[in-house]
Amino acid sequence: MSDLTPQGETPTPTTDKITQAARETIYLCNFRVSVDGEWLCLRELNDISLTPDPEPAHEDPKDPIAIERLNLMNMAKLSIKGLIESALNLGRTLDSDYAPLQQFFVVMEHCLKHGLKTKKTFLGQNKSFWGALELVEKLTPEAGEITASVKDLPGLKTPLGRGRAWLRLALMQKKLSDYMKTIINRKDLLSEFYEPNALMMEEEGAVIAGLLVGLNVIDANLCMKGEDLDSQVGVIDFSMYLKDGGHSSKSAEGDGQITAILDQKNYVEELNRHLSASVNNLQAKVDALEKSNTKLTEELAVANNRIITLQEDVERVKEESSYQLESRKAVRSDSASDGQALGETRKQLKEETLLRLDVEKELEVQIGMKQEMEMSMKMLEKDICEKQDALVELRQQLEDLRAINQQLLHKSQTSDASSKQKNEAISRLEEKINQMSGTVKQMEASEKHLVKQARNLNSAAGKLLQFQQ
Repeated sequence: MSDLTPQGETPTPTTDKITQAARETIYLCNFRVSVDGEWLCLRELNDISLTPDPEPAHEDPKDPIAIERLNLMNMAKLSIKGLIESALNLGRTLDSDYAPLQQFFVVMEHCLKHGLKTKKTFLGQNKSFWGALELVEKLTPEAGEITASVKDLPGLKTPLGRGRAWLRLALMQKKLSDYMKTIINRKDLLSEFYEPNALMMEEEGAVIAGLLVGLNVIDANLCMKGEDLDSQVGVIDFSMYLKDGGHSSKSAEGDGQITAILDQKNYVEELNRHLSASVNNLQAKVDALEKSNTKLTEELAVANNRIITLQEDVERVKEESSYQLESRKAVRSDSASDGQALGETRKQLKEETLLRLDVEKELEVQIGMKQEMEMSMKMLEKDICEKQDALVELRQQLEDLRAINQQLLHKSQTSDASSKQKNEAISRLEEKINQMSGTVKQMEASEKHLVKQARNLNSAAGKLLQFQQ
């Protein structure tokens, strides 16, 4: 790598930065990364022809930036696939020391660093993807918890360390795919941090975000308090993915079956998660309806008590009115001199009549309110019954999906066992072939020896005949 700096000149800060950038991307420019099944193929660009490459027509096949994007996308595919398969075979929660998980974070870090713009600060120039990840908090409020947790972690002093911690927390929360899709869909905001031809600005970024959905089946428990995320060196280990020449042809059929089963399992897990969320939402709605139902029942009881009280008041007013009428007739018959008392009685009767009318109006209003409340109660009961039926159906679907999930897991384990048996049978056949080839060689050697002895005997017989003659 020393050839990247001019000879005979003293290194300057600018040349140091150029050298460092070249070291970060030299492996992506000089090699073409292709995927064969679950293996990685590396070929030098000088040894292959780029013209017939099946890449999009609008991109120049010799463009180093396009080659970098394609290589990073293929590396992400292999890393995600290897992580899912190894995690399912492992059958337990992953921790920070798990090698495929470490390589996945390294590949994601390279993808997020690709095409970053250089930011000028008081301390110099800085390139970090932490600013792009902070956009998720603005676009998705539920991501604010992760961002706050990252900022509260002790020991993180650089934006790079905070970005690495954010990736780990998003993976543990099983929201990494959703958050990546959120920021990739807002290229107008990403243009502040990335160049136009960066991976996050092109279709390769959307492909990687789609591949991250499969990681929702993985359970990870990562402790970041003791990790030095600021000074870790992110280097991709190609040895975990390099292809062995004869392996892919032997296990291609078994890998295809395992891949199909894993895809079905990922789909069922994602559908299971969505159904669980729907069940929780419906349960919350049912609880709210039950609370409102209880409240309306209490209000209805209060209204019934009020109606009974008003009816008693009406009866009392009627009795008083009849009593006043009777007393009025008695006063008329007794004496006409009591005109003043009669006037007062009429006035009181008029007041009682008006009071009765008011009470009857209020009674009618209360009766109407009672009918409306009874109607709303019936509608609420009907709605609750429908929600409960839907909840029972969703729970049944959830149980069916769990049973399918168990069947798929059993199929996956069975296919792994059959692939191991096939590999063992192939090994035994190869050993027999080697033994048979050794036997054939021994027989050829013995045949040559017998031919040589026959020739010697023929020559001896010829000499004996000549001697007898």
